[in-house]
Amino acid sequence: MLKPALQLRLGQQLTMTPQLQQAIKLLQLPVLELQAQVQLALESNVMLEVEDEESQELTPLEQEQAVDQAPDADEGTREEEVSVEMVDPWDDTSIPAGEKRTNDDDDRPRDLHQHLIWQLETSPLDPRQVWIGEAIIDALNDDGYLTESLADILASLTTDLPVTMDEVEQILAYVQTFDPAGIGARGVSECLCLQLSQLEAETPGRDLALRLAQDHLQDVADRDVATLRRALEVDEEALQEAMALIQGCQPRPGSAFQSSQPEYIVPDVFVKRTASGWAVEINPASVPRLRVNQSYAGVVARSADYATLRAQLQEARWLIRSLEIRRETLLKVARTIVQRQSAFLEKGDEAMEPMILRDVAEAVSMHESTISRVTTGKYMHTPRGIFEFRYFFSSHVAGTDGGDVSSVAIRARIRRLIADEDGARPLSDAQLAELLASEGIKVARRTVAKYRESLGLASSSERRQTAARQQA
Repeated sequence: MLKPALQLRLGQQLTMTPQLQQAIKLLQLPVLELQAQVQLALESNVMLEVEDEESQELTPLEQEQAVDQAPDADEGTREEEVSVEMVDPWDDTSIPAGEKRTNDDDDRPRDLHQHLIWQLETSPLDPRQVWIGEAIIDALNDDGYLTESLADILASLTTDLPVTMDEVEQILAYVQTFDPAGIGARGVSECLCLQLSQLEAETPGRDLALRLAQDHLQDVADRDVATLRRALEVDEEALQEAMALIQGCQPRPGSAFQSSQPEYIVPDVFVKRTASGWAVEINPASVPRLRVNQSYAGVVARSADYATLRAQLQEARWLIRSLEIRRETLLKVARTIVQRQSAFLEKGDEAMEPMILRDVAEAVSMHESTISRVTTGKYMHTPRGIFEFRYFFSSHVAGTDGGDVSSVAIRARIRRLIADEDGARPLSDAQLAELLASEGIKVARRTVAKYRESLGLASSSERRQTAARQQA
C-alpha cells in the first residue's frame, strides 16, 4: 500500500526574470527602434527623466579595459539597486523558443538568405562544407522551408565535385541549428520538432509535444482533445501543457525577415584614432541617458501609499539597468572587434583578419548565440566608413605559410588584381587563382568565381568585350 511521504530534491534551474527579458529585448533592438522604446517610456513613466549630457573624452582601448575592471565607487550608495544576474542570459537554452521569436526576432528587418549565409561563413566549417551549405540555403523559400529534395541538391553539387548523400544530410542538420529556430525544415511537423528540440529536456510537456508534432499534428490543429487522449493515454492537463508548447512555436520561421534595408543608419559606436591608439565610445546621440526623478522618488520613499508610483519606480530602475547592460555589452564586443581588426582600420580590406563568432565569444566570455544577436543591426562609425558589426566576421582560407586569410581580404585582392589588369587581356578565374597562390593564398577556381560574382565583377570574356567596345 502506498503511503504519503516527503522528499527533498536539489536542482538548478535558469529563470527568465522580467528584468532579464527586458535586457535581452533592448540589446537586440537597432538604434531607431530603441529610441522609440525609450521615448515611449519617458512619456508613460513619470519616474524617468533624461540625464544632462556631459562631454566625455575618448579613452584608448587599454585604459578602457582598466576602467572596466575597477570597482564602482558609488555601488554602496545606490538605494534599492536592482540586481540582474548576468549568466550569459542570451544563451539559446535559457530562452523559451516561442518567447524568443515573438519578443526578439519579429521587429528586426533583415534578409533571411544573407542572415543564414553569414552564419554559415562564420561557422567552423571547411570550404567544401560551406559550399554544400550554400546550396542548401539557396533551396530555402521565404518561410525558411527546404523546397528541393536532397536528391536534387546532391545532383546539382556532383556536377562540379563528388559529394555523398551523407554529407548533404550532415550539413542540412547543421543548418537546421541556425537562427531562427526551425529553419531548413521539410515540412511543418519537422519545423515544430526542430523548435521543440531546442527546449531543455526537463521542460514540462516537451516529450509529449514532440510526439504530437511528429504523429498527431492534424488532431492538434483540429483540437480533437478526446482523440488525442485516447491515442496517447494521457490526462487532459498534460495534453494541454504539451499543446501550449506547440502553439508557442513559429510555423513560418522565415517570416520575420524582410529583404528591405533600413532607410537610415545611426551608428551605435564611434571608433577614432588617438595619440594612444584606437578608442571606442558609445554614440551619445543614439540613446539618451536616463535617471530616476528624485522628486517623485522622494514622495514614494516618505509614504507607504502611491502603489502606482512605486511600480513605476521599479520599472524605471529596471529600464535604466537594462540600458546599462546594453551599453556595456556593445562596448565589450566593439572593443574586441577593433583590437582584432586594427590592421583593417589602418590599411583597408586587404588587411582584414579572419574572425568568427567563437573568437569574440571566447574573448568576452559569452555564448556564440549572444554575439550573433549583439552584432546584428549594430553599426560602427570608423575613419573608413560605417560598417555593421557583422562585416568584420568572415570565413577564412588556409595560407601556404600556415596562417589563415580572411575571405574579405581575398575579395579585396581579387578586386585589385582585376582593376590593374590589361583590358585587352583580362585575367580568367584560373589565372586569378594562380596569382593568389603565388602570394600564399590557395583558393580553388570555383571559389575565385564565387568571390568575383559577389563583388559584382563580370567574367573575363565579358570584360574583354566591354574593353573592345570602349576602344571602338
